[in-house]
Amino acid sequence: MMKIIKVMLVYLLCVYALPSIGQQPRMFNVSGNVVEQQNKQPLANTGVALLDPLNGNIIKSTLTDGNGNFKLSFEPGRYTLKIEFISFKPYILGNLLLDKDINLGTVLLMEDVKLLKAVSVVGEKSSVELNLDKKVFNVGQDLVSKGGTATDILNNVPSVSVDANGAVSLRGNSGVRVLINGKPSTLLNNNGLAQLSAGDIEKVEVITNPSARYEAQGGAGIINIVLKKNKATGLNGALQATAGDPANYAGNLNMSYKTEKFNLFANMGYRYRNQYGDGRIVQTTLSNGQTNQLRQVWGIGRNDDLYNVYLGIDYYINEKNTLTGSYNHGLLKNKDTTSFNYGYFNGNNVLDSAINRYEHYSEPQKYNRLDLDYVKTFSQKDRKWTTSLRYDFWNDDENQDIRQQKYFPAGNPISQLFTRDIESSDDIYIQSDYVTGLGKAGRFEAGVRTDLRAVRSDYWSKEDGVLLEAFTNKLKYDENLYSGYLQYGNTASRLSYLLGFRAELSDIGISDSKQTFKRNKTYLSLFPTVHLTYNLKENADLQLSYSRRIERPSFYMLNTFSGLSDTRNLTTGNPDLDPSFTDSFELAFLRKWGKFTLNPSVYFLHNKNYIQYILKQGEEGFINTPANLDYENRYGLELNIMYNPLAWWRLSWDFNYYGYRQHGSYEGIDYSKNNQTWTTRINSRMRFAKNLNIEATLNYIGRNEDIQAVNQSQYRVNAALSKDFFKEKMSFTLSANNIFDSFIEKQLFTTANYRRETTFRPVGRSVQATLTYRFNRTKNEKDRLPDE
Repeated sequence: MMKIIKVMLVYLLCVYALPSIGQQPRMFNVSGNVVEQQNKQPLANTGVALLDPLNGNIIKSTLTDGNGNFKLSFEPGRYTLKIEFISFKPYILGNLLLDKDINLGTVLLMEDVKLLKAVSVVGEKSSVELNLDKKVFNVGQDLVSKGGTATDILNNVPSVSVDANGAVSLRGNSGVRVLINGKPSTLLNNNGLAQLSAGDIEKVEVITNPSARYEAQGGAGIINIVLKKNKATGLNGALQATAGDPANYAGNLNMSYKTEKFNLFANMGYRYRNQYGDGRIVQTTLSNGQTNQLRQVWGIGRNDDLYNVYLGIDYYINEKNTLTGSYNHGLLKNKDTTSFNYGYFNGNNVLDSAINRYEHYSEPQKYNRLDLDYVKTFSQKDRKWTTSLRYDFWNDDENQDIRQQKYFPAGNPISQLFTRDIESSDDIYIQSDYVTGLGKAGRFEAGVRTDLRAVRSDYWSKEDGVLLEAFTNKLKYDENLYSGYLQYGNTASRLSYLLGFRAELSDIGISDSKQTFKRNKTYLSLFPTVHLTYNLKENADLQLSYSRRIERPSFYMLNTFSGLSDTRNLTTGNPDLDPSFTDSFELAFLRKWGKFTLNPSVYFLHNKNYIQYILKQGEEGFINTPANLDYENRYGLELNIMYNPLAWWRLSWDFNYYGYRQHGSYEGIDYSKNNQTWTTRINSRMRFAKNLNIEATLNYIGRNEDIQAVNQSQYRVNAALSKDFFKEKMSFTLSANNIFDSFIEKQLFTTANYRRETTFRPVGRSVQATLTYRFNRTKNEKDRLPDE
């Protein structure tokens, strides 16, 4: 199959590249910006076509971008220009003599009441928009994640996955940076994605090779979560309620009120959710010719109680100056219970002893964020200055109450272990960017940024009332980052280029109150970026890009003190970790024609000082610790296809094949691994009469290996249906996730001295129903941030 895909890719590139080698006729451009007449919102994915004035055949066509802009190249001649979007009256200019560049300026489309009642998905905003520099996943079109969280959303985004612990990976690579509204947020720490409701999210942007404008953190790329903020005039909003099984009850209110001078917006939500999981570990150890085995089973019940408020205001000082302030508060109360059973067997497979262990875990998390943004525009087009200030402050209080008893061969007294970890963080983020047009098509950008972060952790533990000194300490972590960038882009005939350079100064320190370790690292890093795009034919582009990225170890990777919920399987940090650096290369091709969109890409990443978790045996059990290895080389082929076989049916297929070589040594042991694997996602969305929609998604992750472990394949199937009522003022969605209860993580560790086999079912199947009511807002009106 891989050979076929590679041959197809090479063939397509040749087909579109060869004609461009010869003499090209002189080309001109027609451009413009398409917006809704009623509220002046840009219309993304609007069809723009040049037609033969005699027979109406399409000669050239394109789609508007996310801001409603378009540009169409043509040879001199007579054409009919047609611009159309579903539910709007078409804009037509007939029998035009085009022999020079033309800018139509702003093109206003008027809603067609008759077409609003038609059953069609032509022009409907795709659930996934494919672009050369990024992929955009529009949450509003995603049915299977309605009523869920940001974790549910990301698990339906092509090439993205989130594991049971909240760790996000892109193209199978965990070195990905997750942003909110283009900025870092401590909300994303400690599995914080569960705190963000799907109802608050407008879209998710996936950027595999970011330009210099973005921070360099994240070797695999960037995932940007864009929150909703409506800009329609007057008072409008949407109210959403969800109920599901297992217990999943949620409510979300999204409102805005806009006048000429102000835009007030708010998102308020509440969620109560129960989830259940179970697992099994079989550890076989060979020591002095004796084989011993530990069989461990456990069941876990998670209970989340979440409150979230997001309030803000846009103040339009004048037509060229806008000031935006917002406040976000979240309170998450985790109450989990876990029961463990340990059975120790000797070499004759006879039970030697058995232990019961029960844990009650509670963790209230309080999160606060203040934002202040200033945007200044100028008379000159494409000139803008933006400045942002963000202050995050959060704290959580982790409490473990563990009771353990050995009940075989004889009943022993119950022992009690209690731990508490009080964590807090203060984060300041300041960024200022300036962008201006140069000449006819040139663009210059420059910006500076400061990230200041201070994390404090106070950890202590007691066993039967006695303080455990080995697990009691205070940690102090400070991360100060200072960065700046320059970026220039222009167009020469069919070639567009974007050249950037970024510098980041890192000043990071971590220490403990017992003075067992103190690490300070200060280093200056340089990050060049290159993006070259060549227009092969209309609606066909080829892009070659390069960027240098960094992966700084997180606070949790450096923290040597871990929780004690399972002393036989501990995860501890490594304060000696160094950052890893990645050189990322990517060649991407994008072709759109008619109802078909093809977007293959090939990529290669060289990661120096690669960070990998190493499992080793301790005195009581196993310890998992991050370590720097020499390098990882990763290569892959990604294929994204979208197809509308019928007006009411949309199909998409995402396929990612990748291989890697990992090599290095840790504590005198050499590690090396070569492996290949693949993932895929298939989505089908159908829209029928009477506003009935049906969607189904299959996600599959293939078997893969790293330097120590074998991870078995896993898949999940989700499905949903949605029905609109009262002229699309109300929508009802019924969804079923993990229908076949197939989302099971199976992992095997083997060495010369032990074998460890783990099976973990983080969640089972679930069903949920969501009801959405909109007031003074239609279903097609978009929630969006200004000045995206």
